[in-house]
Amino acid sequence: MPELPEVEALALDLAGRLDGHAIARIHVAQFSALKTFDPPLAALEGTLVDGVGRHGKFLDIEASGLHLVLHLARAGWVRWRDEVPTIPPKPSPKSTLALRVVLDDQSGLDVTEAGTRKSLAAYVVRDPQDVPGIATLGPDPLTDDFTVERFREILEREGGKQLKGVLRHQGTIAGIGNAYSDEILHAARMSPYKAAGKLTDDELHVLYDALRVTLGDAVDRSRGLAASELKGEKKSNLAVHGRTGQPCPVCGDTVREVSFADSSLQYCPTCQTGGKPLADRRMSRLLK
Repeated sequence: MPELPEVEALALDLAGRLDGHAIARIHVAQFSALKTFDPPLAALEGTLVDGVGRHGKFLDIEASGLHLVLHLARAGWVRWRDEVPTIPPKPSPKSTLALRVVLDDQSGLDVTEAGTRKSLAAYVVRDPQDVPGIATLGPDPLTDDFTVERFREILEREGGKQLKGVLRHQGTIAGIGNAYSDEILHAARMSPYKAAGKLTDDELHVLYDALRVTLGDAVDRSRGLAASELKGEKKSNLAVHGRTGQPCPVCGDTVREVSFADSSLQYCPTCQTGGKPLADRRMSRLLK
């Protein structure tokens, strides 16, 4: 799933490509992806792109006072096309194409979603706050006002909730997902099950620094890359996420996994849990 660093890089890449262009046409190939009806999608046609921004994991293309907001969900992506086909796409369950934006010079972008679980969402709104997911976002962790004291208040408010869940809950902190929550906790050398409200002052500062550095470094590495390069860059720089069974790059221990109904987390026992493997409840049930 694209998270804060990748969406930030997508916004920067698209801002450079869309600057000065008008939106000529928009085609919807997966009607379930469009979540709004007023303003209509056609209202964007003929508008001039003013900028591209980000709200948490949401991508925001602003054009003549309207906003095309995209949430790429688990398997969505944006693919730039120097030349868009002249024939409009036809809806097809076999196609990954969800939405196509055609610019005034016949270049454009395809918004795609792989897999059968369709959760990508597109909104046309007058104000980004009209998107329910944006209206309920927590603070952005890379802004100047996300101080260590604000982070302390958040963790204390969450009390006994596990750090992994707190970090990735969008209403608590915006933009962090499954991958970067694993990476932040590994960098901080903390268990994903540690209670958010039970950190010592030193632990709080360690986790805060790990969060800011992990995300900030990922944004810096991604800045300037084309959309087609972002997935590879992310994967090649992950320490534990998606690396089950491989050696930890810090200590050499084997990276382990805990599976849930629709996701999993990865961690290093030596770095994060005092050498003790965490119980994988789903695997335990399968072995009974």
